[in-house]
Amino acid sequence: MSTFANTLIEWQKQHGRHSLPWQGTNDPYAIWVAEVMLQQTQVMTVIPYYQRFLEAFPDIECLAEASLDTVLTLWSGLGYYSRGRNLHKAACLIMERFQGRFPRHAAEIAQLPGIGRSTAAAIAAFAYGERCAILDGNVKRVFARYFAVTRYPGEKKTEALLWQKAEGLLPQENAQQQMATYTQALMDLGATVCTRHQPKCLSCPLQPDCIAFAENRVASLPTSKPRKPLPSKETTFLILRNQDEILLEQRSSPGIWGGLWCLPEKPIDIDSQTYCRQCMGIESVPISSLPPLNHTFTHFKLRIHPQLLQVINYSRKKTATEIWLTIDKALQLAIPVPVRKILLELTSSNYF
Repeated sequence: MSTFANTLIEWQKQHGRHSLPWQGTNDPYAIWVAEVMLQQTQVMTVIPYYQRFLEAFPDIECLAEASLDTVLTLWSGLGYYSRGRNLHKAACLIMERFQGRFPRHAAEIAQLPGIGRSTAAAIAAFAYGERCAILDGNVKRVFARYFAVTRYPGEKKTEALLWQKAEGLLPQENAQQQMATYTQALMDLGATVCTRHQPKCLSCPLQPDCIAFAENRVASLPTSKPRKPLPSKETTFLILRNQDEILLEQRSSPGIWGGLWCLPEKPIDIDSQTYCRQCMGIESVPISSLPPLNHTFTHFKLRIHPQLLQVINYSRKKTATEIWLTIDKALQLAIPVPVRKILLELTSSNYF
């Protein structure tokens, strides 16, 4: 076994994380759910969602049989909703193509919706002990510092180099017995020691051979992605009040908030009453404008202007993608975070 792998394995046994709710199992389903939730989301945020999700959907069959709306309701607030949609889609695919049995090899796992090479390798390593390398964001940071890779890790050539390094450092002897521990060690080191800010280099088991540490370049590595200012967009959310109910519309999928229930949205430059009358078949009168709400996506910033209107005449035909309901019931659906914030603001006001 390489010195690198052996060092990490021994470190993980003594100093790594051992009490996370998805640890201590080789159930590929439970591991899969955790790995998907942990994509771009911190551990402490994931834990309650993971526990509720596994309680509601304890196996692949239960997840596949559930409606997408039910899945997204449990996912609501966790963000990056395509992950929830892909989990459901993949569960249905596993039932159809694999007779409900989770694929055993990373190459097969990577073919499922929403699973990339690194996530597939992590699942295969934890569930089956397969000898395969991971390279998530934390691991990229560890390798970029350990080998003093100066180029941005997201570049294709740099990423290919890091994959080569990751594969070359895998345990050689008794790999099947060691892979889960080694994989967890890499994750734990990046999450708790070799952190983005204020890394704990003096506690790092790799410090004696870390080039970035030797050359006092830890703070400057990995090289950050050249960033352009995020573009800004504006929109208006319509809160249409009909007695004690409001209108929600289900967003089309794929797309932003695909499959979630949202307040009707209109372009910022169109009058609300005119839009309601001409585009929605609803006569209304404005009541109040709520304070603007800012929400940041990966690729742009959105400024939302909530506007409350009273419905006075309603000739719109009801469709399967819209629903009138009270705010209390709306808060129980799969809704985006900004919509939840707006509805909670309404419950604390005198508008309803």
